[in-house]
Amino acid sequence: MPTFQYEAMDNTGLEVKDTVEAATEQEAQRAIKEKGFYITKITEQGRMRDKKKSAPKKKSNKAQKTFAIGGVRGKQLTTFTRQLSTLQDAGLPILRSLRILEGQCRPGPLKNALIDVVEEIESGSTLSEAMAKQPKAFDNLYVNMVKAGEAGGALEIILQRLADFKEKAQTLKRKVIGAMIYPAVVITVAIVIVTGIMYFIIPEFKNLFNDFDLELPWLTIMLISCSDWVVDNWFLIPMIPIAFWLFIKIVKKNKTGAYICDFLSLKFPLLGGILRKATIARTMRTLGTLIASGVPILEALIIARDTSGNAVFRRAFDNIYAAIREGESMAIPLREARITDDMVVNMVDVGEETGALDTMLYKVADVYEEEVEVAVESLISILEPIMVVVLGVIVGTIVIALFMPMIALINSLSG
Repeated sequence: MPTFQYEAMDNTGLEVKDTVEAATEQEAQRAIKEKGFYITKITEQGRMRDKKKSAPKKKSNKAQKTFAIGGVRGKQLTTFTRQLSTLQDAGLPILRSLRILEGQCRPGPLKNALIDVVEEIESGSTLSEAMAKQPKAFDNLYVNMVKAGEAGGALEIILQRLADFKEKAQTLKRKVIGAMIYPAVVITVAIVIVTGIMYFIIPEFKNLFNDFDLELPWLTIMLISCSDWVVDNWFLIPMIPIAFWLFIKIVKKNKTGAYICDFLSLKFPLLGGILRKATIARTMRTLGTLIASGVPILEALIIARDTSGNAVFRRAFDNIYAAIREGESMAIPLREARITDDMVVNMVDVGEETGALDTMLYKVADVYEEEVEVAVESLISILEPIMVVVLGVIVGTIVIALFMPMIALINSLSG
C-alpha cells in the first residue's frame, strides 16, 4: 500500500508533518481530515523522491523583513485585529490567517512582527507566546487577551472584543485630535503673524521714532523692547515649546515629578476635566474588556494601570490591586482613591454584587466617552471667542503703542 507524506495544520494553527498509508490519495486525504487536520500539502513518497532527483531547487518563498523604525500605528493594528478576527470567525487556521495578513501587509514594523510571529508558531509556540516577543507591535493588553482566548478555546470571540476595543479607542482619539486641530492651527498662525510684525514692521517704526527724537510712551517702549528681543532671538521661538516638552519629559522620569505633573494636569481648567474623563473611559473599557475575556482580575488591574498613562491613576490602581489581594472589593479602594465620581463607584459596586462587573465597566466607559465628546465640543466653542478676543487685544495693543507717538509727531509738525 502506498505511503503518503503530508503537511497540515491542526485547530490551533500548529504545523504537522507525518505520513499515512492509503490505497489512493483521496483515501489518504480523507484519513487526514478525520484526524482534524487541515491539509496544506500531500505527496506520495515514491513520487516525491523522483521529483527531488529531477526538479531543480527553488528559492525560498519565505518573506523577507525590511528595515523599519518605530512601532506599529494604532490605526494599522486596529485594522489588522479586525481582519484577523474575521478570518478566525470564518474558520481558517490561525497560521494560515497570519500568513494571509502578513502577505497583504505593506513593508514596515507590523509586517516584520508578523513574519517573526509566523516563524515562532511554526517552531511550536502559541500565538500569545509569539506575540509577547514583539512588544513594539503587541502590548500586554493584546497578549493577555489572546492568551485568555487560547485558554478558553474562544480565540475568535476574544479577537472580536479586542477589535471592538481598538476601534472605539481609535474613534475617541480621532475625535479629540480632530477637534483640537482648528484651535492649534489658529494659534500657530497667530504666533507666526505676530512674530512677523515684531520682526519686520516694528523696527521700521523704531527707526522713524529715532529720526525725530521723540519721547516715547511706556507702552511703545515695551513693544519696541519685545521687538528687539524677537529680532535678536527669533531662532529661540520655535525652541521654546520643544524645550518645555523636554523639561516635562525629564521631570516625568522621576516618580515624584511624574505624579506632580499628572496631578497638576488633572487640575488644569477645562483641559484637566477632559483628560480625567478620557483616562477613566480608557481604563474602565480596558478593564471591562479584560475581565470579559477571562483575564484574572489582578492581572487585568495591572494592565489597566499601565494603559492609563497617568501617575495619579497608576497609584490609585496600585492601591486597588493591594486591596483586592487582601480580599476587599474593588469599590471600596476606588472610592478612597477619589479619581472617579460616585456614579462610577456605585456602578462598580453593583457590578460586583450581581457578577456583571464587565458590563458595568462597559457602561461607565460609554458614559465617559460621551462626556469627553461633549466636553471637547464645549471647549472648542469656548476657545473660538477667547482666541478672537486675545488676538484682538494683541493687535489693538500693537496699534495703540505705534499710533500714540505718531499722533504726538503729527501734532508737533502741525504746531
